[in-house]
Amino acid sequence: MRRSTSLITGLSLLVAAGLSLVAASFAVTAIENGSEIGIRRALDAETYDWAEVQADGLKVILTGTAPDEAARFEALSAAGRVVDSARVIDQMDVKATADIAPPRFSAEILRSESGVSLIGLVPASTDREALSKRLARVAGPDNVAEFLETANYPAPDGWAESLNYAVTALERLPRAKISVSAGQVHVTAMTQSADERTELERDLRRAKPRRVDVALDLSAPRPVITPFTLRYILGPDGGHFDACSAPDDDSAATILNAARAAGLTGPDRCTIGLGVPSPRWDEAAALSLNALARLQGGTLTMTDADIALVATEGLDPHLFDQIVGELETALPDVFALHATLPQPEAATDAGPTEFVATLSPEGLVQLRGRMPSEGFRTLADSFAKARFGTDSVHTAARVVDDLPADWSARVLAGLDALGMLVNGVVDVTPDMITVSGVSQLEDASAQMSRLFTSKLGETSKFELNVTYREPPPPENQPLSAEECEVAIGDILAQGKITFEPGSSRIDRDSRDIIDAIAKVLDNCGPIPLEIQGYTDSQGRETMNQELSQQRANAVLTELSARRVRTASFKAVGYGEERPIADNDTEEGREANRRIEFRLVRTDTSPDDETTLDSLSGDADADATTVPDGDTPDDQTTDDQTTDDQATGDGTMEDLPDDAGDDAADDTTQGSGD
Repeated sequence: MRRSTSLITGLSLLVAAGLSLVAASFAVTAIENGSEIGIRRALDAETYDWAEVQADGLKVILTGTAPDEAARFEALSAAGRVVDSARVIDQMDVKATADIAPPRFSAEILRSESGVSLIGLVPASTDREALSKRLARVAGPDNVAEFLETANYPAPDGWAESLNYAVTALERLPRAKISVSAGQVHVTAMTQSADERTELERDLRRAKPRRVDVALDLSAPRPVITPFTLRYILGPDGGHFDACSAPDDDSAATILNAARAAGLTGPDRCTIGLGVPSPRWDEAAALSLNALARLQGGTLTMTDADIALVATEGLDPHLFDQIVGELETALPDVFALHATLPQPEAATDAGPTEFVATLSPEGLVQLRGRMPSEGFRTLADSFAKARFGTDSVHTAARVVDDLPADWSARVLAGLDALGMLVNGVVDVTPDMITVSGVSQLEDASAQMSRLFTSKLGETSKFELNVTYREPPPPENQPLSAEECEVAIGDILAQGKITFEPGSSRIDRDSRDIIDAIAKVLDNCGPIPLEIQGYTDSQGRETMNQELSQQRANAVLTELSARRVRTASFKAVGYGEERPIADNDTEEGREANRRIEFRLVRTDTSPDDETTLDSLSGDADADATTVPDGDTPDDQTTDDQTTDDQATGDGTMEDLPDDAGDDAADDTTQGSGD
C-alpha cells in the first residue's frame, strides 16, 4: 500500500514537471514571437528596413548594416522602447564612409597703416615662419598679426605660386586686402591716383604667374576740389559750363538736368570730387540755374558757399529784383547770394585800360599794355620768365597811373591762366578778363574758373573761350589693346600660321608671320590674350582637342622664344568646336583648321567664400580668367588621318560664352588634322 502511494506521488510529480516544461516552452516562444514582432513593427514604422530582428529567449539580436552611426543608434533606441534595452543585443554594422575631402585652403591678407594681419586655413606644408618673416619685412617686425590654421593635407596645385604672388603684390600696396586660394588671387586696394592705379595694374599683371588667375580691383580716390566751383554762362546761343563740380553722380545728374532746362548746349559733364561745402550743393545749383534761365542770360558762379549771379545789361530792374528775391528765399541757409545787374557805362574819350599777354604755338610770350608801377612790371616779367622760360618772354608794357586797385592781381591771375594754354591770348580790362586759346588740359576751363574766383572773388567777371586739344602721345608708348588687334589682324590677313600635317610643329613658311606678330606684341604691353587652336571634325574628338592644345602651345612657345612677355597670354585648344565652315568639304575643313588670337575680357563672378568672408558674411569675387594648362607632348598615332597642311588665321575678338562646352564624341578614328 505504501509502495502504491509512493508510485502515484512520483508519477504525479513527473507529469507536473512535464506539463511545466511544456508550459514554459510555450511561454518562451510567445515571449520571443511577441518581442520580435513588436520590435519589427517599431523599426518598420521608423523606416529602418535595413535592420533584421532575431529573438533568442529573452534576448533580442539586431543585425544589418546601418547607413551611418546615427541611424544605428536610432534603431537601438526604437527597439529599447518596445522591450527592456538590457535585452537588446547590438550586432549591427555601419556602412563604411568615403574618405574625408580635403578642405578648401584660403587666406586673407589685410594691410593698412597699422600693419598686416593674416587669417585663413593653409596646408601643413606651408612654411609659416618664412611667410611671417616676409610680411615682417613689409610692415615691420612688430606689426604682423598671424591667425593661420593648418590642415594636414597635400597643398593643392597652384597654392604656393598664389601665396607667393600675393605677398609680392602686398609689397606694392600700402592699403590692400588680398584673398588667396589655390590658383586664384583677388586683390582689392586703394591707390593715390588714377596714374598710379594704371601703373600698378600693369606691373601686377606682368608679375602674374602663368597658372594663377588674378583679379585686380584697384581704385583711386576722388580728387579734392578747392574751391568747390560751378560756373555757367547763358547767352543768346545757349549755355555752357566753364566749371562744374559735384560730390557724386546723383548730384551731377541733378545739376546737369537743371542746366539742360536752362539751355545747355556745351559738354554735359561735371567733375566728381571731394570738398563740397554743403550736402545741398546740387539743390542750390539747380535753383540758381533756374533763376539764371528766368533772367534769360548772364553768368552764374558758385564758389564754395558763395553764389554770384550777374544778369545782362538792359534787364528790367523789377523783374531782376523779383527773381533774385525768390532765389534768396529758396536757397539753403548756408549759401550767400550776390546778385548784380550791370549798368551801361558812360562814353569816354580815354584810351583803353588793358593788359594783353600772347602765347604763340612756338612758346613765345609777349606782354603789352599797362602796368601800375616799374616794380610790378619787373615782377610780372620775372613771373612770366619763370613760367615760360627766360628766352621766351618779351615785355613791352608801359607804366601808367590811376589803374584800378586790383589791377596787379588781375594781371598775375591772367598770366597764371595763360600758363594753362599751349597757345592763346589773355586780355585784362578793369571789368573783364578774357581768355582765348587752345589747352591740352581737359579741365582747363574749370581750373581757370577756380583760379579767378579764388584770386579775384566770386563776383569777378571773366570769359573763357578755351578749346581742348588732346596732347600728342609720348614716344615709345605701348599700343592699346585695340591697336594691337588691328595690327595683328592686318598681319594675319596677309598670311596664315600653318603646321606640318598631323603635328604641332610650325611650318617654316609661318616663321616670318610669327616674327611679325612678335614685333607687334613687343609694343603692346601686358594685354590679356588667348591663343586658340582649332581642328576640323575628322578623327576622334579627344585626339582633336589634344592636337589643338599642342598647336596653341607651340605658338605661345615660339612667341616666348622671341622674348615676348607672355605672362598675360594663355594657350587653349578647343579641338573641333565652333567650326567656321562646313566640315563636309575640303575647303571647309581647311578653314576650320586654324589658330586664333582673341582678347580676353576678364570679369569677376561670385565664388566660394574665403575664410575671412565666411566670418564676415561677405562674398568676394574671384577672377574668371581661365588658367593656363599643361601642354601635352606631341603625339601621333597609327590611326591618325593625314590631311594637307593645317592653316590658321587669327582674329582678336571677345571670347564666346560657350568656349569649352562639351561636344559629342566623333566615332571616326584619327586626328582632325
